[in-house]
Formats: sequence, C-alpha cells, structure tokens
Amino acid sequence: QVQLVESGGDFVQAGGSLRLSCAASGSTFRLNVMGWYRQAPGKQRELVATISRGGVTNYADSVKGRFAISRDNANNTLYLHMNSLKPEDTAVYYCNAPDRFSSNVEYWGLGTLVGVTS
Repeated sequence: QVQLVESGGDFVQAGGSLRLSCAASGSTFRLNVMGWYRQAPGKQRELVATISRGGVTNYADSVKGRFAISRDNANNTLYLHMNSLKPEDTAVYYCNAPDRFSSNVEYWGLGTLVGVTS
C-alpha cells in the first residue's frame, strides 16, 4: 500500500505563486509516474501534470509555462510549483500515482485547496 499526503494549499491573489507538496509513504517502490490532478467546484477532476521517475513531464495546456512539476525520488516527495496563478486555477489539487505492478490500482491523496482571488 502507498499513502499520499498533500500540503501547501492556500489562498493567494491572482499573479501569485504557490508550491504544493505530496509526500509518499509505504510501498513507494510500486510507484513510477506521479501526477497532480485538480477539481474545481462543479467540474470534473482534470489532469494538471505528470512526471515519471526519470523526470519526463507532461502538462495540461492550461498550465503550460506557468506550472512546473518536479520530484525528489530520494525523499519520495512530489512538487507542483505554480506561478502566475489565475482565478480559474482555484480547485482542490490531488496527488495521484498509478501502481506500476497492478494496472487497475492507483493511489490518491485527500487533496489540498488552492484558492486564487482576483
């Protein structure tokens, strides 16, 4: 089993920055790709960014050039650096990691709230 715990959510003004963290614990050897998703009020959960253990990244078009995903494999921590925040970035941000040995298993954190005011 793997546990994911997010932190770093806050309320900021438009144009501001935040860094989210996701600490993984337990059987972390089961993880390869990790990612961030978000869910805004009344909307479906959507992919924000992913990163492989080797550092290959992928971003949603809406955050390209503003957000950067990174990870510290030695400390089992995932980050999301968010710059030039917009009110439409307001959402609960979730850490996600598929189990690389079980295709139908994935792990989720409980989420951290990011609010961006105009």
